[in-house]
Amino acid sequence: MKTTLRSLVLPFLLAAAASQAAPPVFEDSIAQRTLACTACHGKEGRAASDGYYPRIAGKPAGYLYHQLLNFRDNRRHYGLMTQMVDPLSDAYLLEIAQYFAQLDLPYPAPQPGSAPAQVLRRGQQLVTQGDAARRIPACAQCHGATLTGVAPNIPGLLGLPRDYLNAQLGAWRTGQRRAHAPDCMATVARQLSPEDVSAATAWLAAQPLPANPHPVTALPALLPGAQAIACGSAP
Repeated sequence: MKTTLRSLVLPFLLAAAASQAAPPVFEDSIAQRTLACTACHGKEGRAASDGYYPRIAGKPAGYLYHQLLNFRDNRRHYGLMTQMVDPLSDAYLLEIAQYFAQLDLPYPAPQPGSAPAQVLRRGQQLVTQGDAARRIPACAQCHGATLTGVAPNIPGLLGLPRDYLNAQLGAWRTGQRRAHAPDCMATVARQLSPEDVSAATAWLAAQPLPANPHPVTALPALLPGAQAIACGSAP
């Protein structure tokens, strides 16, 4: 009986030992190599649940590429990102950007907003029409009529947490985030009052994605009285 039991158990023990001794299989793919990105930006770049790390899946490739360059070249400031991309070549950063840009993943439903109705109305006005009297362009003028971005260089504004939107506008206002001159976003952000920022981000964060959430391919026509904007980061 003992001999029979040993003969049955031994092969399993040997197989287990062999599996433990074998090195783990590494899948040499861009998906495997970008797991460091998804540790913060969420599974497949869908966004983290804390509202701080934004969604990168499906963003225009040119936009993602330029943000990686900006972190590497100190136009954007976040130490962890800078350390990660500092040793990487332009070609590899472009490969990373193209990988995340091609991911076609569903967006979660927006979180219900708590801002008063008049604040949301002001936010909608700023986002969709701007404020011509104060020379503030509509967000939609650059980010697309559907606010889902314009390929290849302009990101969408929907599907982003309010905290993240507030943080980025604050970074533009204070110079913590910069782009190639003429730095249109810095100019626009400095024209917005804190109340304007709060209203615009409250409205944006409460909006659902349209049926087609992908970036569009052309800018919308200018609204009456609006002026074209020169942007070094999105020629």
